[in-house]
Amino acid sequence: MQDNAPPRTYRVKSFGCQMNVYDGDRMAELLADQGMTAAAEGENADVVVLNTCHIREKAAEKVYSDIGRLVKAGREAGRQPMIAVAGCVAQAEGDEIMARAPAVSMVVGPQAYHRLPEMLDQAAAGKRASDTDMPADAKFGALPQRRKSGPTAFLTVQEGCDKFCTYCVVPYTRGAEISRSFNALVEEAQRLIEAGAREITLLGQNVNAWSGEDSLGRSIGLDGLIRELAKLPDLQRIRYTTSHPNDMSDALIAAHGEVEKLMPYLHLPVQAGSNRVLKAMNRSHTVDSYLKVLEKVREARPDIALSGDFIVGFPGETEAEFEETLRLVDAVRYAQAYSFKYSSRPGTPAAALDGHVSREVMDERLQRLQASLNRDQLAFNQASVGSSCEILIERKGKFAGQWLGKSPWLQSVHFEDNDGAGAAIGKTVKVELAEAGPNSLKGHLLQPVLA
Repeated sequence: MQDNAPPRTYRVKSFGCQMNVYDGDRMAELLADQGMTAAAEGENADVVVLNTCHIREKAAEKVYSDIGRLVKAGREAGRQPMIAVAGCVAQAEGDEIMARAPAVSMVVGPQAYHRLPEMLDQAAAGKRASDTDMPADAKFGALPQRRKSGPTAFLTVQEGCDKFCTYCVVPYTRGAEISRSFNALVEEAQRLIEAGAREITLLGQNVNAWSGEDSLGRSIGLDGLIRELAKLPDLQRIRYTTSHPNDMSDALIAAHGEVEKLMPYLHLPVQAGSNRVLKAMNRSHTVDSYLKVLEKVREARPDIALSGDFIVGFPGETEAEFEETLRLVDAVRYAQAYSFKYSSRPGTPAAALDGHVSREVMDERLQRLQASLNRDQLAFNQASVGSSCEILIERKGKFAGQWLGKSPWLQSVHFEDNDGAGAAIGKTVKVELAEAGPNSLKGHLLQPVLA
């Protein structure tokens, strides 16, 4: 900013995973607690927080591009914003950002963003501030209470990772695994429900590694937390992501068949279909052990929708090993999946491996993999046609009388309420699934609002 006027408006721009979405929402709440308001769409903000992700290639360079655009916009408006770089790029490259980008007033890591108000005061006084070395439990204890929520909400229950997959920067940017306390999570969930949430997704880098003690002092895992949250009135749905195959306990698998509010959807990344590649990735599971977990899950909840993550072109991956991945996809038939080309991250063990796969080969393999994944996603959606289910309405559609929401299997569903049945955001309706596309379904409203 060019003068000493206190900042009045803010914008938080989040990239990457759902954890970043959660963190971005919490940073917005922090700034709102300082009396600031969110800048209107299309308007410049006094404070801009770039909440970054370090997973993808050239993540840092994209941050510098965003900083340049903000500086240019501020120059044209005659008023430069305070710029804060937050998230995993800030954690990994904080000193470099401060050196390369003098327009940046604050650099704050994912475990330190609760200090944003203090850092804003320093920036307003002309002092640049950086903090990338605070424990996660201190962050959660300092954040304001949740007061606003849409019908769906994220709740971070676990942060960090101890798995050290050779391609991944998360252990270095998010730190060691830490579980938030049971009481803090139940209290935050209750506040989200009071604020309007009807579905809560539990988040963690390895969310199924969560552990703690319940209100009676008993040791429990994620299944115990889910069972307790399911007792909360007005909470209709529970989901969780992202999981590691090695942390899928029998008790958690059983919860899928026993807890009605736990939705029939499981995101369980496998990354590759070759045991040699999995070992090189340090994934600590084999194709066979992964498939046995899925077999148990499907036995507990036969209608479950399965989702996964895949990396193609990991260093040394041969054509035959890639074809093993295709065979795994054929065997599982995922309802949804996410696939990526291998991206070398500086400082990770995989970056130093020999046999890096060419960009052209990775492009071709990704196209083939995505063709199989898209085939199965469409087939899953088509198999839903003719059935009926409850849809939690999340927003209005593009057309008059149109509403959009999610099925229990996390499918996007749109339908029309032209007869005034009472559809509204946050309400649950019974819908017959009538038409299926690759990414969404069209439904017909069957009855008035359920809840």
